[in-house]
Amino acid sequence: MKNLTKSKSNASSIHRPALTRRQLLKCGTAATVGVIGCPAIVRSASLNSKLQVACIGVGGMGARTMESVASHPKVQITALCDVDSNYLDAASRKHPDASRHQDWRELLADHADKFDAVTIGTPDHMHAAPAVTAIRAKKHMYLQKPMASTLHECRVITTEAAAAGVVTQLGNQGRSSIESRHTVELIRSGVVGKIKEVILWENKKLSWWPKNTDISGRADAVPASLNWDLWLGVQTPRPYFANTYHPQTWRAWYGFGVGEMGDMGCHHFDISFDALKLTAPLRVRQLTPITTGPLWGKQRQVELVFPGSDITASDTVKVTWHDGEKRPDASRIPLPSGIDTLPESGACWIGETGTIFKNYRRGMPVVLPEAKFAADKNPTHLTKQDHYHDWVDAVIEGRKACGDFSHGGPLTEAVLVGAMADRVSTDWLHWDRDSQTFTNSPEATSLVSRAYRDGWSIPGLG
Repeated sequence: MKNLTKSKSNASSIHRPALTRRQLLKCGTAATVGVIGCPAIVRSASLNSKLQVACIGVGGMGARTMESVASHPKVQITALCDVDSNYLDAASRKHPDASRHQDWRELLADHADKFDAVTIGTPDHMHAAPAVTAIRAKKHMYLQKPMASTLHECRVITTEAAAAGVVTQLGNQGRSSIESRHTVELIRSGVVGKIKEVILWENKKLSWWPKNTDISGRADAVPASLNWDLWLGVQTPRPYFANTYHPQTWRAWYGFGVGEMGDMGCHHFDISFDALKLTAPLRVRQLTPITTGPLWGKQRQVELVFPGSDITASDTVKVTWHDGEKRPDASRIPLPSGIDTLPESGACWIGETGTIFKNYRRGMPVVLPEAKFAADKNPTHLTKQDHYHDWVDAVIEGRKACGDFSHGGPLTEAVLVGAMADRVSTDWLHWDRDSQTFTNSPEATSLVSRAYRDGWSIPGLG
């Protein structure tokens, strides 16, 4: 779709019947089959020349995504889908003309000819199934981070999106900020020489940690507003417990979220991924104790070693991640004048001749030592960019969005390789991206993919 207005005549003259649920879920096991074997049901534009968008998951971050996309003047929200009627009611009050749905499978199977694009703001465990199904139906996609909760799901989403030719955007909104883009430019400029090492840390409070972590007792009654079976989706059935999984406390549970690293890693790693031209990590190890129970660990320190590039000082480069108050060694991180302690979250790029420091949540990057480098001025050539609107504009203009899955997929995979170390060993795990295996650990490799429960299987995915 190069121009929404120019496509108007095509939209009104072509009618394609919607797929049945069985047809939709049986689309081929490979990306090429998913595109060629299934009819393209996307309408190139709506009759009023607005991009028609369906929103799957409209509570929490899903609601913020919906409203941010809807604020674009060329967007019409035409369908709402959520397993919790409370969220659905709130979204309907803002978009009263949009159709309402609880089951995304029914939405995509029976109503897909009514929209061009989809936003997904569901819990992590339910990213991949609707995303791949929608992509196979040729729907443009805005998907919240992390892309998925397993490495295999990320790979399938990325591959299917490339084959379908849809416009995609990962929800790592910081990528669009002037501060992040300026940091990338500074690193690549060589102002501190080639980069020797990267240190990242995130210590925000775990507001999403469940109030109840005991799932051994008697189950609670499911709230009338919640379809618990649909919320579980591809996951193994289990009882409902209050203050445990829903709402917004699922991230702590293995199999539903990916812990703090999965939550914030796609934000923190993004600058380095771009600036240092990173690909897949070669190996990873966790320096803090691993966790083996149903919950992710609250604290971790993880080392990842990546192949180097022309921006790095050697043929490999180490990136170290810290979270849960496991702060980095402060003696290795110079601080700008006026800052006495490490901020809650931040990043440090150690170069051959200096260091670039960035407070994650505020301010421009600072080149250190300040006595050697002139104070960096705010860039005037970088203009403000709205991450959500960039996706809409990319659809309209027929170009890639700034967080296209060709970038977001490998980025999420790198984060998940780091996160998986928490479940296996404190020894080095060697990762082979091509085969999607940890070559020295069958146990770690067993976590790369997962089976979907009966009735939810999607060919080629789970």
